[in-house]
Amino acid sequence: MNMNRRWLAISLLFVVAGLGAAVNEYNSAKQKFDLIESGRLRPGGHVTLSYSELTAWVEKEAPRGLRNPKLRVTGRDVATGSALIDFAKVERSQGRAPGWLMSKLLEGERPVTVTARIRSAAGHATVDVQSVQISGVTIDGRTLDFLIQNFLLAMYPDAMVGKPFKLGHRIERLEVAPAAVGVVIGR
Repeated sequence: MNMNRRWLAISLLFVVAGLGAAVNEYNSAKQKFDLIESGRLRPGGHVTLSYSELTAWVEKEAPRGLRNPKLRVTGRDVATGSALIDFAKVERSQGRAPGWLMSKLLEGERPVTVTARIRSAAGHATVDVQSVQISGVTIDGRTLDFLIQNFLLAMYPDAMVGKPFKLGHRIERLEVAPAAVGVVIGR
């Protein structure tokens, strides 16, 4: 076997191994979510989700138009998610057709990064978006508040941003830490 074929064979093995790892990470996250939703965990039980598991789950479950998601924690209870997003494709994948002007503004894949503080206790959580970066332009402060109120919540009225929401499935709290997210089960 010549050198090029060896490298091709080795490269294919790494690709197959990588695909298997992603599938395993997704299956692991799915099993953990199923366990939490089953209601079989005892009070005080703890489930740990790694960021590679969460990323694999998001990658598989995300709507069309969102690809290459990455999740990381930049501080205690502060998470950052990034992805390449084609907002028009996301809208269409959810059964909504953006108008002509909006489709022209939203069409095309853009790098998006969102940083949010996640607080939780007593079966409730609050997600406070701190900043959004789209194609290198950072949006924060009053401009971000305006966009959340007038665009995000107008398009997704059930989105819970900046106000508490029930976690469900007897989840007491989420422990967002640099290594992983812990899910603590209550009564």
